Order: sequence, then C-alpha cells, then structure tokens
Amino acid sequence: MARSTTRIVRDQLGSIRRVYLRGNRIVRRDDFARFNESVLLLHGFFQTRNVWEMMEDRLRHDGYGVFSFDLGGLLWRFNTRSIRDLSALIADKIEGICQRHGLDRFHIIGHSKGGMVARHYVQHHGGDARAKSLITLGSPHHGTPTAALGIGLMFGGLISRSPLQMLPRSPLIRLLDRDTFPAGIPLISVHSKHDLICPWWCSVLRPKPGESSMKNLSVRGVGHTALTYDPGVYKMVKQELDLASALWRERDR
Repeated sequence: MARSTTRIVRDQLGSIRRVYLRGNRIVRRDDFARFNESVLLLHGFFQTRNVWEMMEDRLRHDGYGVFSFDLGGLLWRFNTRSIRDLSALIADKIEGICQRHGLDRFHIIGHSKGGMVARHYVQHHGGDARAKSLITLGSPHHGTPTAALGIGLMFGGLISRSPLQMLPRSPLIRLLDRDTFPAGIPLISVHSKHDLICPWWCSVLRPKPGESSMKNLSVRGVGHTALTYDPGVYKMVKQELDLASALWRERDR
C-alpha cells in the first residue's frame, strides 16, 4: 500500500530526488540546430529542467535536436515566474539563440504551465514566426481548480502569481481563449484521465472557427508529471512531431 501511494505521488508530482533535490543536471548541448528538426522543451510550475531528462534522451535517439531553458524562479531553480514574464523572456532568448545557431523554426513541447508559457509566446510574442508545432502535456488551457492549492503554497500570490494565472476564468486564460491560435501551427493537447493536478477537462482544446490545426489526444493511467516520461505518451509525441515535420517539408517544397 505504501509503495502504491509513493508511486501515485511520484507520477503526479515527480520524483523528489530526481526532479526537486538535484541541481540542474541536464547536460547543455549546443548541437540542436545541426539536426533537421529541433525541439524546445518548457517545464511546468515549481519543477525543474530535470523533468525532461528521459524525454530529451528519447528525442535525441530518434534524431531530434533538443534544447531547454532553466526558467529560474524560487531559489533560482523552480519555475515560479509569471506566464507573461516567462513568455517575453523566452522570446528574447530564442531570437539570440536563432541568430547564433542559424536556427529558423522549431517545435515546442510544454508540460503543464510550460505549455501555457509556450502558447502565450506563440500568440503574443512572435512565436508564430518560429514555431512549427506546439504539443502540450497536461496544460490547463481552461485553467485548473488545483491552482488554488498553488496560491496557498505561494502565500496568496506574494511569492508567485503563476497559480492565480492558471485559475479557471483568470484574465490570462480568457486572453488566450479570446485570441485565435495561428491556423498554420499544429496545437496538440495530450491529457490524461488520471491527471489529478490538471484534470483532463481543463486541458481539452475547444477550437473556434478558424482554428483548424488543433487536436486532442487522451491517455489513461498516467499521472501529471508522468506525462513527461511515459513511453505511451512519448509514442504519441513522436508521431505528432513527425507529422508536423512532414507538413513543413511539404510547405517548403
């Protein structure tokens, strides 16, 4: 019973030892632009880049260049900055990276809050000129009621405003919902029926007229953080990346 409870907590929140207590252990590689396709990984609220360790290894094994950012925040490690601030920061960083490495366009995978940061970047900070596709894993496209727990953890928003932004019907959620997502960029939401942090109905995309490139993919038996390393989820992610890559090759021709 104790082992089962431990596994549930780990699948929902991530391994304390491997995600939270370790320093930034992901090896930085500068060869991502040499691959035919590159992927930017953005992690979620109160987590670190370590959550992407398995995803990055799998993507590189399958021929994708990968890069990710240390998003800073509480104790200079945890992702607690506001979604608006992070999307602006990422926009600035990406332009410098693209110029230095000769990178034109890339795919984005965002987990939880990271998916919302990526969406804000695409819709409001010029990311539509850089992104080939956006895949979100357990991201609260309509906000999530569990953000209320994050508000308490962040002392009512004094430490971080991110949980306030991820509440249902928050100004930021309404802003992203009101503005049309670029039709030429596939937006795929992967969500789990067993996600306790961001329940599946919070992640389901509901396209408006003109939003023709949205897709929902549902899984079962996968916790919130486990979405970043579950092999079945990765198979879906790889398939969507391959499809989006083929779409852009066809456009180039």
